[in-house]
Amino acid sequence: MTRATQRLIAFAAHLLLLAFVCVPAVNAQDAQPQATPQATPLPAPPPFKMIVKEERDALEQQSRDASKRLKLTIAYAGGHLTRAEQHTARENFEAASAELGMYHALVENALAFLSTFKRDSNKTRDLYKRLELSLRADGPRLTAMRRVTPLEYAVWIKKVEDYAREGRTEALNSFYGHTVVRDPEKKEKPKESPTPKSNQP
Repeated sequence: MTRATQRLIAFAAHLLLLAFVCVPAVNAQDAQPQATPQATPLPAPPPFKMIVKEERDALEQQSRDASKRLKLTIAYAGGHLTRAEQHTARENFEAASAELGMYHALVENALAFLSTFKRDSNKTRDLYKRLELSLRADGPRLTAMRRVTPLEYAVWIKKVEDYAREGRTEALNSFYGHTVVRDPEKKEKPKESPTPKSNQP
């Protein structure tokens, strides 16, 4: 048997061994079901921001008494948030979204109303503080709703949640209007490098 024949037999043996190893692995991969890529759900339409006529009329009647108007606005907003939570618990996410749109509109209305007042007034600060406390309490409720809501509706809850957080920031900023004066930064004098003493008399 020549060397060329021996090489040919060795090469054929290697090919046969490779076929025995690779073919079962390929068949095993083919046997696995192919995972179908799932499409990302499209977001639902954004909730329509509106204040119902009865609530708007009641707020307009209290336009001269800022404290009563804000208290009424917070009560209406809280009612819509409670109904949104109830709809979410029943998995009626469309109705919950509509209630959140009305909640958002009332918070927006309250912030716009307060922005017409003089910031340096203690009365204005008290009003902002009341709104800030209300929005702080609403934050965890909105987060809890978002966590159990499908993604297509949850994106809009996140927007309302962010708006309420920004409203809190605006309310807190009213306490730091023109009254806070920052100390000027003190510049340190550069330390003088010691001059070497000369040994000369």
